[in-house]
Amino acid sequence: MLKTLNIENIAVIEKAQIEFNNGLNVLTGETGAGKSIVVDSINAILGERTSRELVRHGADYAFVSALFEDVSDSVLNKLQTLGYSPEEDKTLLLTRKITDNGKSSCRINGASATVSILKEIGQMLVNIHGQHDSQSLLNPDSHYTFIDMLSEHKEILSDYKASFHQLITVRRRLKALTEDEEDKDRTLELLDYQIKELEAADVSINEKAELAKKKALIESSEALLSALSHSFEALSGNDEFSGASTLVSSCVKELSAVNASAGTIEKIISKLADIGEEIETVKDWINEETAALDFDENEREQVEDRLELLYKLGLKYGSTEQEMLSFLEKAKDKRNAILYNDDELERLTAEYDALLETVMEKAAVLSAHRKQVAADFEKNVKAQLEFLDMPKIQFIVQFEQGSLSSNGFDKIEFLISTNPGEPAKPLAKIASGGELSRIMLAIKNVIVHNDTIGTLIFDEIDTGVSGRASRKIGLKLKAVSKGTQVITVTHSAQIASAADAHFLIKKDFNQNRTYTNISSLDFDGRKRELARIMGGLAITETLLKSAEEMLAAETEQPDGLS
Repeated sequence: MLKTLNIENIAVIEKAQIEFNNGLNVLTGETGAGKSIVVDSINAILGERTSRELVRHGADYAFVSALFEDVSDSVLNKLQTLGYSPEEDKTLLLTRKITDNGKSSCRINGASATVSILKEIGQMLVNIHGQHDSQSLLNPDSHYTFIDMLSEHKEILSDYKASFHQLITVRRRLKALTEDEEDKDRTLELLDYQIKELEAADVSINEKAELAKKKALIESSEALLSALSHSFEALSGNDEFSGASTLVSSCVKELSAVNASAGTIEKIISKLADIGEEIETVKDWINEETAALDFDENEREQVEDRLELLYKLGLKYGSTEQEMLSFLEKAKDKRNAILYNDDELERLTAEYDALLETVMEKAAVLSAHRKQVAADFEKNVKAQLEFLDMPKIQFIVQFEQGSLSSNGFDKIEFLISTNPGEPAKPLAKIASGGELSRIMLAIKNVIVHNDTIGTLIFDEIDTGVSGRASRKIGLKLKAVSKGTQVITVTHSAQIASAADAHFLIKKDFNQNRTYTNISSLDFDGRKRELARIMGGLAITETLLKSAEEMLAAETEQPDGLS
């Protein structure tokens, strides 16, 4: 239910706060005092379209907040679905700020929200019915919800929905299988190429890692062999230059040919001879190490070619060998599914046909059940309308069979005839704003214990009705308020006298500015307001007495036809 409504800078309302009751709440005031502005403010907080004209003249922005208490589980679940965290105490705070350039900013429990999300939540919290606002009655697509709401066997609809969901699932699979032949041929051609390429590559797990190690080893062996070769060449020489071994040997021969008896020369010759032997030893070691190296140039090229192939395959089918092999298996499965498409198509077609028959049978059961509920619904709504001084009206729930949907195959529409002998026609074509409000009041009275909407607002439901009819409307509003919070704007003393909470909307003037104030009335205040409504400008003792009697009598009256 709507607990607190705060309004700032909306039209002539500078600042106001209303603490609503959980029963019947009535708003009264002189014409032009601003009663419709309260409804406009509620519409704004429910995500309806607004304009910058709503912002009070001279203000930078308008602001509305609404605190709801004891919100339903369906609303809490919706909040979570939309990504908002519900409060543990089941309260919900909606706020909306409208700047003077027409832009809006919205919040749900303090978190930012779009206007569309605000509207989606608002539709689950409040229903507003006024002269121009009875969308659920004017939209035949929503009429089945009233019937389903009254059903005592909800499992019939849930069972149907489950079967319909199965049917849709199978239909989607059938559609995927029956793609045109040209697409199938192209797909098969691509799959064949991919499978052939991967199978020819014969990829194995961890192959790239092993090849990388082998390549590194080959590259290191190649570098070592090159170094050993250069070293051997430096020691042995080649056609262009003499190596260290030849040079040392030449030195020994040349020095030995000189008959020098100096001891130092002998030492030099001896040391050079030793160096020559050491060089020969080193050359032998180089030959042994070179012979031990197992290096094959062809093998290096094979490793590099294989790594390049795996790299290219990785770009197409996955960076790892496991991903490539998984791609291969999926491609084979997809190819088999296409190749054996006819068998699967036949199986799914048979399954679809069987499910369709089942769904049609369950839709027929659902329709028959709805017609039983609708018969009682028609009778009860008619009784409520008779009580509301609409005895000549005919109210009919029309059933036609349409296409299958998640809600069955019923096309349900409410028809009325306001004059005897006239054929019943859709509500939108016949009913006036006042009639729509009373029809909705009658319907709400029938479904009050099954309705999940916590707050119901009637804007001037008494328009164009007599005092006697207003009294009956008051009784109906009171009856509905036993199960659903009701807020109504009225000019009727008979309706206002039935209120659990009465708010006066009054226009004041100060320094050439207009201000609208909203106040909660006590017993004396209600008495004076009822007297004003009944008598106009002159509030006499007689009118005050009549108002007091009306309020006193209200506590003794029954709630009306139920």
